[in-house]
Amino acid sequence: MRYFDTIAEMGHEQVVFCHDKASGYRGIIAIHDTTLGPALGGCRFWNYATDEAAATDALRLSRGMTYKNAVAGLNLGGGKSVIIGDNTTSNREMLFRAHGRFVDSLGGRYVTAEDVGTTVEDMDFVHMETKFVTGIGSKSGDPSSVTARGVFRAIQASAFERWGSDSLEGRTVAIQGLGHVGHHLANELHKAGATLIVTDIDAGRIQRVVEATGAKAVALADIYSVKADIFTPCALGGIINDETIPQLQVEIVAGAANNQLLESRHGDALQARGILYAPDYVANAGGVINVYSELTGWSRDRSLRKADEIYATVLSVFKLAKDTNIPTYMAADRVAEQRISAVRGMIKTWPQYPNREG
Repeated sequence: MRYFDTIAEMGHEQVVFCHDKASGYRGIIAIHDTTLGPALGGCRFWNYATDEAAATDALRLSRGMTYKNAVAGLNLGGGKSVIIGDNTTSNREMLFRAHGRFVDSLGGRYVTAEDVGTTVEDMDFVHMETKFVTGIGSKSGDPSSVTARGVFRAIQASAFERWGSDSLEGRTVAIQGLGHVGHHLANELHKAGATLIVTDIDAGRIQRVVEATGAKAVALADIYSVKADIFTPCALGGIINDETIPQLQVEIVAGAANNQLLESRHGDALQARGILYAPDYVANAGGVINVYSELTGWSRDRSLRKADEIYATVLSVFKLAKDTNIPTYMAADRVAEQRISAVRGMIKTWPQYPNREG
Protein backbone atom coordinates (compact mmCIF):
# COMPACT_ATOMS: atom_id res chain seq x y z
CA MET A 1 0.00 0.00 0.00
CA ARG A 2 1.23 3.51 -0.87
CA TYR A 3 0.18 4.97 2.46
CA PHE A 4 0.58 8.70 1.79
CA ASP A 5 -1.20 8.44 -1.56
CA THR A 6 -3.97 6.44 0.09
CA ILE A 7 -4.56 8.76 3.04
CA ALA A 8 -4.45 11.80 0.74
CA GLU A 9 -7.03 10.22 -1.55
CA MET A 10 -9.30 9.26 1.36
CA GLY A 11 -8.87 12.62 3.11
CA HIS A 12 -7.24 11.48 6.35
CA GLU A 13 -5.48 13.91 8.63
CA GLN A 14 -3.35 11.50 10.62
CA VAL A 15 -2.55 7.79 10.90
CA VAL A 16 -0.49 6.48 13.81
CA PHE A 17 1.15 3.05 13.93
CA CYS A 18 1.76 1.97 17.51
CA HIS A 19 3.77 -0.81 19.18
CA ASP A 20 4.36 -1.76 22.80
CA LYS A 21 6.98 -4.46 23.28
CA ALA A 22 6.05 -5.42 26.85
CA SER A 23 2.38 -6.21 26.13
CA GLY A 24 2.75 -7.25 22.49
CA TYR A 25 0.34 -4.50 21.49
CA ARG A 26 0.26 -3.62 17.80
CA GLY A 27 -2.29 -0.98 16.90
CA ILE A 28 -3.24 1.56 14.28
CA ILE A 29 -5.12 4.79 15.07
CA ALA A 30 -6.63 6.57 12.06
CA ILE A 31 -7.99 10.12 12.32
CA HIS A 32 -10.00 11.04 9.24
CA ASP A 33 -11.52 14.48 9.81
CA THR A 34 -11.86 16.75 12.86
CA THR A 35 -13.85 19.61 11.31
CA LEU A 36 -16.88 18.95 13.51
CA GLY A 37 -14.97 18.00 16.65
CA PRO A 38 -12.57 15.41 18.08
CA ALA A 39 -12.42 12.18 16.11
CA LEU A 40 -14.51 9.53 17.84
CA GLY A 41 -14.62 5.89 16.83
CA GLY A 42 -14.34 2.46 18.38
CA CYS A 43 -11.37 0.17 18.84
CA ARG A 44 -11.61 -3.03 16.80
CA PHE A 45 -9.60 -6.07 18.00
CA TRP A 46 -9.16 -8.54 15.16
CA ASN A 47 -6.73 -11.18 13.94
CA TYR A 48 -5.98 -9.55 10.58
CA ALA A 49 -4.27 -11.65 7.96
CA THR A 50 -1.79 -8.87 7.15
CA ASP A 51 -0.75 -5.47 8.49
CA GLU A 52 -2.04 -3.96 5.24
CA ALA A 53 -5.48 -5.48 5.83
CA ALA A 54 -5.52 -3.91 9.30
CA ALA A 55 -4.52 -0.51 7.93
CA THR A 56 -7.16 -0.71 5.20
CA ASP A 57 -9.83 -1.51 7.78
CA ALA A 58 -8.75 1.38 10.02
CA LEU A 59 -8.81 3.82 7.10
CA ARG A 60 -12.21 2.74 5.80
CA LEU A 61 -13.80 2.59 9.23
CA SER A 62 -12.47 6.00 10.32
CA ARG A 63 -13.77 7.66 7.17
CA GLY A 64 -17.12 5.99 7.78
CA MET A 65 -17.17 7.47 11.28
CA THR A 66 -16.76 11.00 9.90
CA TYR A 67 -19.85 10.54 7.77
CA LYS A 68 -21.78 8.72 10.49
CA ASN A 69 -21.18 11.44 13.08
CA ALA A 70 -22.00 14.19 10.59
CA VAL A 71 -25.28 12.64 9.42
CA ALA A 72 -26.29 11.93 13.03
CA GLY A 73 -25.91 15.63 13.83
CA LEU A 74 -23.13 15.12 16.37
CA ASN A 75 -20.27 17.54 16.97
CA LEU A 76 -17.65 14.89 16.39
CA GLY A 77 -15.14 14.03 13.72
CA GLY A 78 -14.30 10.54 12.53
CA GLY A 79 -11.60 8.17 13.74
CA LYS A 80 -11.02 4.49 14.38
CA SER A 81 -8.41 2.25 15.92
CA VAL A 82 -7.57 -1.39 15.35
CA ILE A 83 -5.56 -3.80 17.45
CA ILE A 84 -3.97 -6.72 15.60
CA GLY A 85 -4.21 -10.04 17.44
CA ASP A 86 -6.37 -12.77 18.90
CA ASN A 87 -9.39 -11.13 20.52
CA THR A 88 -10.17 -14.26 22.55
CA THR A 89 -7.08 -13.79 24.68
CA SER A 90 -7.58 -13.49 28.44
CA ASN A 91 -4.45 -11.33 28.86
CA ARG A 92 -6.15 -8.02 28.19
CA GLU A 93 -5.21 -5.49 30.85
CA MET A 94 -1.74 -4.53 29.66
CA LEU A 95 -2.80 -4.69 26.03
CA PHE A 96 -5.56 -2.15 26.51
CA ARG A 97 -3.58 -0.02 28.92
CA ALA A 98 -0.96 0.25 26.17
CA HIS A 99 -3.72 1.28 23.78
CA GLY A 100 -4.84 3.89 26.29
CA ARG A 101 -1.37 5.40 26.47
CA PHE A 102 -1.16 5.80 22.72
CA VAL A 103 -4.65 7.32 22.62
CA ASP A 104 -3.62 9.72 25.39
CA SER A 105 -0.54 10.77 23.44
CA LEU A 106 -2.86 12.34 20.84
CA GLY A 107 -4.09 14.85 23.41
CA GLY A 108 -7.81 14.48 22.73
CA ARG A 109 -7.75 14.50 18.92
CA TYR A 110 -9.07 10.92 19.07
CA VAL A 111 -11.57 9.42 21.54
CA THR A 112 -11.76 5.62 21.58
CA ALA A 113 -14.65 3.32 22.43
CA GLU A 114 -15.84 -0.30 22.23
CA ASP A 115 -16.12 -2.08 18.87
CA VAL A 116 -15.87 -5.58 17.41
CA GLY A 117 -13.70 -7.79 19.62
CA THR A 118 -13.63 -5.37 22.54
CA THR A 119 -15.74 -4.99 25.67
CA VAL A 120 -16.77 -2.49 28.30
CA GLU A 121 -14.17 -4.07 30.60
CA ASP A 122 -11.48 -3.43 27.98
CA MET A 123 -12.48 0.25 27.91
CA ASP A 124 -12.12 0.33 31.68
CA PHE A 125 -8.48 -0.75 31.20
CA VAL A 126 -8.02 1.99 28.59
CA HIS A 127 -9.49 4.46 31.08
CA MET A 128 -6.67 3.67 33.51
CA GLU A 129 -4.34 5.48 31.10
CA THR A 130 -6.47 8.15 29.42
CA LYS A 131 -9.64 10.19 29.82
CA PHE A 132 -10.21 10.08 26.06
CA VAL A 133 -12.38 6.97 26.11
CA THR A 134 -16.14 6.39 26.22
CA GLY A 135 -18.35 3.39 26.90
CA ILE A 136 -16.74 2.59 30.24
CA GLY A 137 -18.67 0.56 32.79
CA SER A 138 -19.27 3.41 35.23
CA LYS A 139 -20.87 5.60 32.55
CA SER A 140 -22.74 4.79 29.32
CA GLY A 141 -21.49 1.20 29.14
CA ASP A 142 -22.41 -1.19 26.33
CA PRO A 143 -23.94 0.80 23.41
CA SER A 144 -25.46 -2.28 21.76
CA SER A 145 -29.06 -1.70 22.78
CA VAL A 146 -29.04 1.89 21.51
CA THR A 147 -27.39 0.77 18.26
CA ALA A 148 -30.07 -1.88 17.83
CA ARG A 149 -32.83 0.68 18.48
CA GLY A 150 -31.46 2.90 15.72
CA VAL A 151 -31.16 0.02 13.24
CA PHE A 152 -34.71 -1.07 14.07
CA ARG A 153 -35.94 2.44 13.29
CA ALA A 154 -33.94 2.43 10.03
CA ILE A 155 -35.62 -0.84 9.07
CA GLN A 156 -39.02 0.66 9.83
CA ALA A 157 -38.22 3.72 7.71
CA SER A 158 -37.08 1.47 4.87
CA ALA A 159 -40.30 -0.52 5.11
CA PHE A 160 -42.31 2.70 4.93
CA GLU A 161 -40.35 3.83 1.86
CA ARG A 162 -40.79 0.53 0.07
CA TRP A 163 -44.26 -0.60 1.11
CA GLY A 164 -45.99 2.53 2.41
CA SER A 165 -46.20 1.20 5.97
CA ASP A 166 -43.55 0.84 8.64
CA SER A 167 -45.27 -2.16 10.20
CA LEU A 168 -43.05 -5.23 10.25
CA GLU A 169 -45.88 -7.60 11.17
CA GLY A 170 -45.55 -10.69 8.99
CA ARG A 171 -42.36 -9.52 7.28
CA THR A 172 -39.41 -11.91 7.05
CA VAL A 173 -36.01 -10.56 8.11
CA ALA A 174 -32.73 -12.42 7.50
CA ILE A 175 -30.16 -11.43 10.14
CA GLN A 176 -26.45 -12.11 9.63
CA GLY A 177 -24.61 -11.85 12.96
CA LEU A 178 -26.07 -12.30 16.43
CA GLY A 179 -23.57 -10.52 18.66
CA HIS A 180 -24.70 -7.90 21.14
CA VAL A 181 -26.38 -5.68 18.53
CA GLY A 182 -27.81 -8.53 16.47
CA HIS A 183 -29.28 -10.16 19.57
CA HIS A 184 -31.00 -6.96 20.74
CA LEU A 185 -32.23 -6.28 17.22
CA ALA A 186 -33.64 -9.80 16.84
CA ASN A 187 -35.67 -9.29 20.00
CA GLU A 188 -37.04 -5.94 18.78
CA LEU A 189 -37.97 -7.39 15.39
CA HIS A 190 -39.63 -10.37 17.04
CA LYS A 191 -41.70 -8.08 19.25
CA ALA A 192 -42.72 -6.16 16.12
CA GLY A 193 -44.12 -9.36 14.61
CA ALA A 194 -41.37 -10.17 12.13
CA THR A 195 -40.37 -13.72 11.19
CA LEU A 196 -36.62 -14.22 11.55
CA ILE A 197 -34.02 -16.23 9.65
CA VAL A 198 -30.63 -16.06 11.36
CA THR A 199 -27.01 -17.14 11.19
CA ASP A 200 -23.78 -16.59 13.12
CA ILE A 201 -20.33 -18.13 13.49
CA ASP A 202 -21.20 -18.94 17.13
CA ALA A 203 -23.70 -21.79 17.60
CA GLY A 204 -24.46 -20.63 21.13
CA ARG A 205 -25.61 -17.22 19.92
CA ILE A 206 -27.86 -18.86 17.35
CA GLN A 207 -29.40 -21.13 19.96
CA ARG A 208 -30.19 -18.22 22.29
CA VAL A 209 -31.96 -16.25 19.56
CA VAL A 210 -33.82 -19.29 18.24
CA GLU A 211 -35.10 -20.08 21.73
CA ALA A 212 -36.12 -16.46 22.38
CA THR A 213 -37.75 -15.65 19.05
CA GLY A 214 -38.54 -18.89 17.23
CA ALA A 215 -36.15 -17.91 14.45
CA LYS A 216 -35.07 -20.33 11.76
CA ALA A 217 -31.29 -20.93 11.67
CA VAL A 218 -29.37 -21.42 8.42
CA ALA A 219 -25.73 -22.02 7.50
CA LEU A 220 -23.43 -19.01 7.16
CA ALA A 221 -23.24 -19.14 3.37
CA ASP A 222 -26.99 -19.64 2.97
CA ILE A 223 -28.10 -16.37 4.57
CA TYR A 224 -27.59 -14.45 1.32
CA SER A 225 -29.91 -16.61 -0.76
CA VAL A 226 -32.82 -17.13 1.63
CA LYS A 227 -36.14 -15.70 0.48
CA ALA A 228 -36.99 -12.79 2.78
CA ASP A 229 -38.26 -9.22 2.71
CA ILE A 230 -35.25 -7.65 4.41
CA PHE A 231 -31.57 -8.61 4.71
CA THR A 232 -29.99 -7.27 7.90
CA PRO A 233 -26.16 -7.54 8.07
CA CYS A 234 -24.92 -7.26 11.66
CA ALA A 235 -21.45 -8.80 11.37
CA LEU A 236 -18.35 -7.57 9.53
CA GLY A 237 -18.23 -5.36 6.45
CA GLY A 238 -17.74 -5.96 2.75
CA ILE A 239 -20.51 -8.53 2.54
CA ILE A 240 -22.43 -6.75 -0.25
CA ASN A 241 -20.24 -7.66 -3.18
CA ASP A 242 -20.12 -9.27 -6.63
CA GLU A 243 -20.65 -12.73 -5.19
CA THR A 244 -23.51 -12.00 -2.80
CA ILE A 245 -25.62 -9.44 -4.67
CA PRO A 246 -26.87 -11.93 -7.30
CA GLN A 247 -27.96 -14.28 -4.50
CA LEU A 248 -30.14 -11.78 -2.63
CA GLN A 249 -33.88 -12.43 -2.69
CA VAL A 250 -34.94 -9.41 -0.66
CA GLU A 251 -36.35 -5.93 -1.27
CA ILE A 252 -34.41 -4.08 1.45
CA VAL A 253 -30.88 -4.20 2.89
CA ALA A 254 -30.68 -2.47 6.27
CA GLY A 255 -28.40 -3.54 9.10
CA ALA A 256 -25.86 -2.69 11.77
CA ALA A 257 -22.59 -3.75 10.14
CA ASN A 258 -20.11 -1.07 9.11
CA ASN A 259 -18.90 -0.76 5.50
CA GLN A 260 -21.45 -3.25 4.15
CA LEU A 261 -20.62 -2.34 0.53
CA LEU A 262 -17.30 -3.87 -0.46
CA GLU A 263 -16.95 -1.07 -3.02
CA SER A 264 -19.12 1.95 -3.78
CA ARG A 265 -20.21 0.42 -7.07
CA HIS A 266 -22.00 -2.29 -5.14
CA GLY A 267 -24.46 0.37 -3.98
CA ASP A 268 -25.16 1.00 -7.66
CA ALA A 269 -25.60 -2.73 -8.18
CA LEU A 270 -28.21 -2.93 -5.42
CA GLN A 271 -30.12 -0.06 -6.99
CA ALA A 272 -29.94 -1.72 -10.41
CA ARG A 273 -31.58 -4.78 -8.90
CA GLY A 274 -34.32 -2.66 -7.30
CA ILE A 275 -33.12 -3.38 -3.75
CA LEU A 276 -33.51 -0.45 -1.35
CA TYR A 277 -30.33 0.15 0.67
CA ALA A 278 -30.36 2.01 4.00
CA PRO A 279 -26.75 3.31 4.16
CA ASP A 280 -25.00 1.54 7.01
CA TYR A 281 -23.54 4.52 8.80
CA VAL A 282 -26.93 6.20 8.89
CA ALA A 283 -28.70 3.09 10.20
CA ASN A 284 -26.15 2.14 12.85
CA ALA A 285 -25.49 5.57 14.33
CA GLY A 286 -27.18 4.62 17.60
CA GLY A 287 -23.91 3.33 18.99
CA VAL A 288 -22.03 6.57 18.52
CA ILE A 289 -25.06 8.46 19.83
CA ASN A 290 -24.78 6.39 23.01
CA VAL A 291 -21.11 7.17 23.53
CA TYR A 292 -21.65 10.82 22.60
CA SER A 293 -24.15 10.96 25.44
CA GLU A 294 -21.29 10.12 27.78
CA LEU A 295 -19.36 13.15 26.57
CA THR A 296 -22.34 15.49 26.82
CA GLY A 297 -24.03 14.11 29.93
CA TRP A 298 -27.23 13.08 28.18
CA SER A 299 -29.57 10.69 29.96
CA ARG A 300 -30.23 7.25 28.51
CA ASP A 301 -33.76 8.31 27.59
CA ARG A 302 -32.40 11.22 25.58
CA SER A 303 -29.95 8.89 23.82
CA LEU A 304 -32.82 6.60 22.84
CA ARG A 305 -34.86 9.57 21.61
CA LYS A 306 -31.90 10.68 19.51
CA ALA A 307 -31.59 7.14 18.12
CA ASP A 308 -35.28 7.28 17.19
CA GLU A 309 -34.46 10.27 14.97
CA ILE A 310 -32.63 7.86 12.66
CA TYR A 311 -36.07 7.05 11.24
CA ALA A 312 -36.46 10.59 9.88
CA THR A 313 -32.83 10.78 8.79
CA VAL A 314 -33.13 7.62 6.71
CA LEU A 315 -36.29 8.94 5.05
CA SER A 316 -34.52 12.22 4.24
CA VAL A 317 -31.70 10.28 2.60
CA PHE A 318 -34.19 8.31 0.52
CA LYS A 319 -35.92 11.54 -0.53
CA LEU A 320 -32.65 13.17 -1.60
CA ALA A 321 -31.71 10.04 -3.54
CA LYS A 322 -35.06 10.07 -5.33
CA ASP A 323 -35.08 13.83 -6.00
CA THR A 324 -31.55 13.82 -7.44
CA ASN A 325 -31.71 10.37 -9.06
CA ILE A 326 -28.64 9.04 -7.26
CA PRO A 327 -28.10 5.86 -5.21
CA THR A 328 -28.90 6.08 -1.50
CA TYR A 329 -25.29 5.58 -0.38
CA MET A 330 -24.32 8.62 -2.42
CA ALA A 331 -27.21 10.66 -1.02
CA ALA A 332 -26.08 9.86 2.54
CA ASP A 333 -22.57 11.06 1.69
CA ARG A 334 -23.99 14.33 0.38
CA VAL A 335 -25.94 14.95 3.58
CA ALA A 336 -22.76 14.41 5.61
CA GLU A 337 -20.57 16.50 3.30
CA GLN A 338 -23.05 19.39 3.37
CA ARG A 339 -22.90 19.56 7.17
CA ILE A 340 -19.09 19.30 7.27
CA SER A 341 -18.77 21.97 4.58
CA ALA A 342 -21.16 24.30 6.41
CA VAL A 343 -19.18 24.07 9.65
CA ARG A 344 -15.84 24.36 7.86
CA GLY A 345 -17.06 27.52 6.13
CA MET A 346 -18.17 29.31 9.28
CA ILE A 347 -16.31 32.53 10.05
CA LYS A 348 -13.64 31.99 12.69
CA THR A 349 -13.70 34.61 15.42
CA TRP A 350 -10.27 34.12 16.94
CA PRO A 351 -9.16 36.11 20.01
CA GLN A 352 -6.83 38.94 19.22
CA TYR A 353 -3.27 37.72 18.53
CA PRO A 354 -1.12 37.18 20.49
CA ASN A 355 -3.15 35.43 23.16
CA ARG A 356 -0.55 33.48 25.03
CA GLU A 357 0.28 33.20 28.67
CA GLY A 358 3.72 34.28 29.82
